[in-house]
Amino acid sequence: MEEIITRIFCDVHDFCKAYANYWQHKLLTEDGKTIEIMPMSAMDLSEIMTIAIYFHLSGYRCFKWYYKRHVQQHLKKYFPTTVSYNRFVELMRYTLPPLLVYSLKFRVGKCTGISFIDSTMLRVCCNHRIYSHKVFEGLAERGKGSMGWFYGFKLHLVINDRGELLSFCLTQGNVDDRNVGVIDSLCKDLFGRLFADRGYISQKLFETLFDKGIKLVTGIKSNMKNKLMLMEEKLMLRKRTVIESVNDFLKNICYIEHSRHRSPMNFLVNLIAGLTAYSFSDMKPSLDLQPSLFLENL
Repeated sequence: MEEIITRIFCDVHDFCKAYANYWQHKLLTEDGKTIEIMPMSAMDLSEIMTIAIYFHLSGYRCFKWYYKRHVQQHLKKYFPTTVSYNRFVELMRYTLPPLLVYSLKFRVGKCTGISFIDSTMLRVCCNHRIYSHKVFEGLAERGKGSMGWFYGFKLHLVINDRGELLSFCLTQGNVDDRNVGVIDSLCKDLFGRLFADRGYISQKLFETLFDKGIKLVTGIKSNMKNKLMLMEEKLMLRKRTVIESVNDFLKNICYIEHSRHRSPMNFLVNLIAGLTAYSFSDMKPSLDLQPSLFLENL
């Protein structure tokens, strides 16, 4: 526990120093005064971000219990100037911009030429409470996944063969997995082969990615004609379930999905902090591959 907290804090603190310096020199108000990153507090930005990230690796399911019974009691030596729980929740929303920059720029892996793409649904409430749900009114939408209908959002992920996140995107629940705009933002830094399930079958999407140097490899549906495919591509399609294991890890270990959110802002902070926490985990689902062997035929 001490090792992972120290590791997270040191990395986050180095980022926050660079982020604060950039903020002060680039973002100004109309009257020439610098905008504050967050209100004055006994806790600094790096401490708040560390606590928010470590929650997803702590094993706690309730953030209030985690903060009051774990952080303020057992982690007092790491965070000696903790604020009240209500104040901490108020400050968490100010961590969203730096958390997003930190996760997208400094906590993603490198493309190896073998990538996997998938989406997972993020429910914000049970289906029978859709009509009475107000927190995400106008934001969340109904969608349909492999587990049936839901109300909420979709998290689109791209990972490499090591289980590292390469990119992610959040959309409303009714957005198609084959949406070209979403895929384009996810795959802008990729190369090689991109493996997906049959929900990504699209001639237009295949041609769009192929023009960018990415070969989309999917299975075929029962009503489709068979097509020629390299043996290593067939073998890699069988390993595509690794990204489903990542989705399961994010939901059940990092706990990025629950139905007790009280504001969209804190929902986003919880999601980004969970994805960042995953990048610090040493138990990522991965494949034992030698990517160079699969790049020879590209």
